Amino acid sequence: MRVGVLFSGGKDSTYACCRAMEAEEVVCLITVTSNNPDSYMFHTPNIHLTGLQAEAIGLPLVSVASQGVKEEELADLRRAILQAVEKYGVEGIVSGAILSVYQATRIQRLCLVLGLWCFNPLWHTNQEEYLSNLLAGGFEIIITGVFAAPLDERWLGRTMDKATLVSLRSIVQSHGITLTGEGGEYETFVSDAPFFRKRIEILQAHTTYRAHHGRYLIERARLVPK
Repeated sequence: MRVGVLFSGGKDSTYACCRAMEAEEVVCLITVTSNNPDSYMFHTPNIHLTGLQAEAIGLPLVSVASQGVKEEELADLRRAILQAVEKYGVEGIVSGAILSVYQATRIQRLCLVLGLWCFNPLWHTNQEEYLSNLLAGGFEIIITGVFAAPLDERWLGRTMDKATLVSLRSIVQSHGITLTGEGGEYETFVSDAPFFRKRIEILQAHTTYRAHHGRYLIERARLVPK
C-alpha cells in the first residue's frame, strides 16, 4: 500500500516512518507547519527542517502552513493529506502517536472521512522498550524542547543516550512525566537514522528558556555523508 507519513522530524514520527517502510511503500512525508508555537495538534520546534530531513531520507515532502488555531488545524491537515493523495497516490496515513487520544482520534476520523487507511505503529507501545530500541538501532536524537519540571535548560541540545534514559526514568518516578514525552513534556529532532541516506550536521543553534519552558532552535544545518 502507498502511504504518507505524518512527519514532524521528531523521534516518534521518524520511527513510525521506519516501521512503515518495513511493510508498506512509503511515498512521501507530510508536514503541517504551525505558526502557533503551542499548537494543540502539531510539533513545532525546528519544523522548518523537515525538508532537510526528507532530503536525507530520500522522500518528497508535502508541507502546508497553519495558523495553529485549535480544531481549525484539522482543516490544514486535511488539505495536506489531500495534496499527498493527489500528487503521490497515497492510500493510507501513518502517524507516530503513542498515547495521545486527542491526536490519534482526530487523525483516524479524518482518514475515515477521506477513505484512507490509518496506521499507528507505535500506539500503546512499551515506552521503555521503544526508547531502548531507538538508541540501540542507531537513531541520533536531540532534545529540542522542554516543557515540564524538572526538565530545564541543561536538557536543551542534549543528545539522547543511555545516561539520558536513566535520568528520564528517575524523573518519571519522581514527577510522573511520560517516558517518551508523549504528554508534551519534551520534544526531539532526529539528525540521523538507519534509513537516512545522509546525516544532518547542526552548524548553528541557540536556546530560549524560562520557567521550565524552553527550546533548542536550529538556525543552520547541512547534510553530510554517513
